[in-house]
Amino acid sequence: MKLSRLVTEYIAFKRSMGVDFQSPARILKAFCRAMGDIEVTQVQPSTVQAFLAGEGAITSFWHIKFQALSKFYHFLIIRNYIESSPLPKTIPKRPEPMTPYIYTLEELRRLIAATDRLRSPFSPLRADTFRTLILTLYGTGLRIGEALSLALTDVNLAKNLIVVRNGKFFKTRLVPIGPRLRDTLQTYVQRRRGLPRPKGEDSAFFATRSGNALTYDQARKVFPILREAAGIHREKGARYQPRVHDIRHTMAVHRLVAWYRQGANVQRLLPQLSTYLGHIDIAATQRYLSMTPELQKEANRRFEHYALQEVK
Repeated sequence: MKLSRLVTEYIAFKRSMGVDFQSPARILKAFCRAMGDIEVTQVQPSTVQAFLAGEGAITSFWHIKFQALSKFYHFLIIRNYIESSPLPKTIPKRPEPMTPYIYTLEELRRLIAATDRLRSPFSPLRADTFRTLILTLYGTGLRIGEALSLALTDVNLAKNLIVVRNGKFFKTRLVPIGPRLRDTLQTYVQRRRGLPRPKGEDSAFFATRSGNALTYDQARKVFPILREAAGIHREKGARYQPRVHDIRHTMAVHRLVAWYRQGANVQRLLPQLSTYLGHIDIAATQRYLSMTPELQKEANRRFEHYALQEVK
């Protein structure tokens, strides 16, 4: 049986079970293209290894691809489509997890200012779209995918609320917004309504000039341009440069620093931050809170205050 047919069958099977299968589906379709139009039994271990390796050094994506293929081949074996898997038996060590980049407020200002470079008569709203997107990510801590999935009807400015539908883990949540972000969104939506709305109020909030949703791939290609224009980068030789997703991490860290400075009960407030970010538990939120020099300073100051009280 053809590999492509079995991949299609497997994707349909997973989706019939209600699984959010977008990322594995993309990997499996790319695997089909790389293998060509062949029978599933003709897939060779050497070509699988080449697909997994890609180009350059081994990254965590190797393991993501391997996991997707491993589950696919398990599906084929238990249904007797094949007798054995062509996947490699030796698995390379997973690279160290990437440390999120925490932007400073000055860097965020430069990043927002850099969106002016995107102004073009051929796409008059492009600069405003990316400016508003960055401010929304920082003001709400939304995942980039959640922000790009917003429809016009999901942004309720009258109630200062954003509705995130079908976020990670299939959760829908309400995200309150402050007055400054509300004003920014109000200004943007007035201009956005000048673009086509192919689905009426269900049309994309962050849109291209055609009125269709700005995609993750489009955002991923534009963001490095803004980052370079803003002069934001990790130390020389770093494997990973700051990402658009790191704005979400930045929001969480900055909120924690602000709470420390206000003398708030951080441990009591962490569950609220976890809910706001759409995490399933507080442990997921704690992984977001990278120990920056600023955060360490505020935490040390809080500990010193507590220690002095105990001594007294």
